[in-house]
Amino acid sequence: MKEIWKGERRTGGSGAFAAALSLLSLPYGGLTAVRNRFYDGGVLKQQKLPRPVISVGNLTVGGTGKTPTVIFIAILLKERGYRPAVLSRGYGGGANAAVNVVSDGNRILMGWRETGDEPILIARAAPGIPVLTGSRRLLTGRAAVERFGADVLILDDGFQHRSLFRDIDMVLLDAARPFGNGFLLPRGPLREPPISLRRADILLRSGDAEKGEPLREAASLPSFRAIHKPRGVVAGGTQRIETAAALLGQKVFAFAGIGSPEAFRRSLMELGAAVVGFRAFPDHHPYGRSDIENLRRLATESGAARIVTTEKDGIRLADFPDFLAELFLLRIAMEMTPDEPFAKLIFSRLAVE
Repeated sequence: MKEIWKGERRTGGSGAFAAALSLLSLPYGGLTAVRNRFYDGGVLKQQKLPRPVISVGNLTVGGTGKTPTVIFIAILLKERGYRPAVLSRGYGGGANAAVNVVSDGNRILMGWRETGDEPILIARAAPGIPVLTGSRRLLTGRAAVERFGADVLILDDGFQHRSLFRDIDMVLLDAARPFGNGFLLPRGPLREPPISLRRADILLRSGDAEKGEPLREAASLPSFRAIHKPRGVVAGGTQRIETAAALLGQKVFAFAGIGSPEAFRRSLMELGAAVVGFRAFPDHHPYGRSDIENLRRLATESGAARIVTTEKDGIRLADFPDFLAELFLLRIAMEMTPDEPFAKLIFSRLAVE
């Protein structure tokens, strides 16, 4: 599937499988267009929470940096005296209650199998900030306000969650391939067509900005660059933190089950690590014993001095503490450029509320 997604729209792809996916994209696109038209025309009504809502989302499936952006915004708000809470759908988690409190701001109360990996990562990276999951963000938002006194609600992966009104709508796009191959799901990675950017308030472009081109669909939007910055290397067993420079010149075997594993490999190479072996898994991959045995074997065969993965993958390896103790986890944070204008824009919008 990913190989087909890497193709260009102008080539149209080849083979019966790609043709079948193109046909399946038609009903998906039709349903998406009707749904958006109903919301745009007021036939379907958005419900409003009693506090401002900031949505962080994208047009494509995975890999643009939504989670580190949510963490960045949550910490930014907290540092300025706000009481933010994060609302996530809890993708991949088994908890089915209407409202699941992942963290009350003081303690993490649930495990990744219940909530999915991203809410746990957010809760760890943003201490003091409640994190809740549930399919209806209206309910989790009300709970965040009533139980924890939240005065700003951050909607994780919320651009397509149109049933809830948002005060600031941010959209992340990969700078080099903002619309993937230009096709809607399942023929391509687009969740909805590029024209949907007209709903956004702020555009964030992640990845290699030098390869990016101006987007006519977002010409009038305030635009910022979202930069992934390595912040250190965490020992999986002791949680001891080293600087990212510790990887310089090191032979590493790396693996990742995230939306953009190749971006992770590039980050390691940019830090000066010699990546002598690499294994990519699907996003949110639930690791099993056979995966662990295979990774150990590949790492040994590669002659690596360290095995490195992402913090997000480390969360899903909690069931294998012995293996986790052998790993080093690359910690990534997001930065906005230009920084001050971004913060000023956010707080000016909140001041209007």
